[in-house]
Amino acid sequence: DEAPLPAATAAADDDDDAAHGSWNPAHSELNALHEELKPLGFTIVGFPCNQFGKQEPGQNHEILPGLRHVRPGNGFVPNFLLFNKGDVNGKYEQDVFTFLKGSCPPVGEDFGNTDRLFWEPLKIGDIKWNFEKFLVGPEGKPVMRWHPSVNVSTVRTDIRNFLLKLYTQDLFN
Repeated sequence: DEAPLPAATAAADDDDDAAHGSWNPAHSELNALHEELKPLGFTIVGFPCNQFGKQEPGQNHEILPGLRHVRPGNGFVPNFLLFNKGDVNGKYEQDVFTFLKGSCPPVGEDFGNTDRLFWEPLKIGDIKWNFEKFLVGPEGKPVMRWHPSVNVSTVRTDIRNFLLKLYTQDLFN
């Protein structure tokens, strides 16, 4: 038997800047979002990456201990699946990101300081920085994309609205 698809999945490009750089509240906020919406069939998956400011230099086995003991520290453990570290942009980007970026419009044209971006060539549809997020529906189709600067509270509202529409569409058809 195949496992049912979740109602929606948020794929967060999570380069773990909290593990080797400044604290980002998105880690805790993503944990809270996952916990809140998990009963509705929603899940979050994270993809560590080192292409933004070289903030994730460690090996895969170092990522979780870095989160737990360094930043955010205090025993923090993500309650969602983290995939192995890989590229999200450029010549060696993972296929999942080629698919996601090709399915959703870009979230902006400005890359900011390109001295801290480590891939080539730069393309308008590329992920701009860590914690850019995508929403994928239960059929595997990307339906939404958020710029990294968008607050998780806005993302939560958009996802809740998507799930409401998803779960109520059959009632009105």
